[in-house]
Amino acid sequence: MDVLLPVLGLIVVVAAIVGIYLWSTYNALVTLNVRVDEAWSDITVQLKRRADLIPNLIETVKGYAAHEKGVFEAVTKARAETLSASTPAAAAEAEGHMQAALKSIFAVAEAYPQLHASENFLQLQGELVDTEDKIQAARRFYNGGVREFN
Repeated sequence: MDVLLPVLGLIVVVAAIVGIYLWSTYNALVTLNVRVDEAWSDITVQLKRRADLIPNLIETVKGYAAHEKGVFEAVTKARAETLSASTPAAAAEAEGHMQAALKSIFAVAEAYPQLHASENFLQLQGELVDTEDKIQAARRFYNGGVREFN
C-alpha cells in the first residue's frame, strides 16, 4: 500500500500534464483557425470593395471609349465571378480573370490621353491601387495564418 500511493500520485500528475497539454493545443488550434477565417474575410471584403469600384471605372471609361464593348463585358463578367467566389480556389481563379480584365481596361485608357486628364478617372485609379495594396496585405496575413495553422 505504501508503494501504491506514490505511483498513483505520479499517474495523476502525468495525466494532468497530458490533459493540460491537449487542452492548450486544442485552444491554440481553434485560435489559429479563427485567425485564418478572419484573414479570409479581410480578403473577401477587399475584393468586394474593388468589385464595387469597377462599375464607376467602367462608366468613366465608357464616356471616352464607348466602342470598346468587349472590354467592358469582360470586366463585368470578371466582377460577377469575383463576387460569387465562395472558396479560396474559386477566388484565386476569379482573381486571375479580374487582373486580366483590369489590364485590358487600363490598356484602353492608355489609348485616350484625355481620359488620363479626367479627375474622376485618376481618383478611381488611385482607389483601385489602394485597394490592390490592401488585398495584397490581406493575402500576406492570410498566408501567414495558414502557414502557422498548418
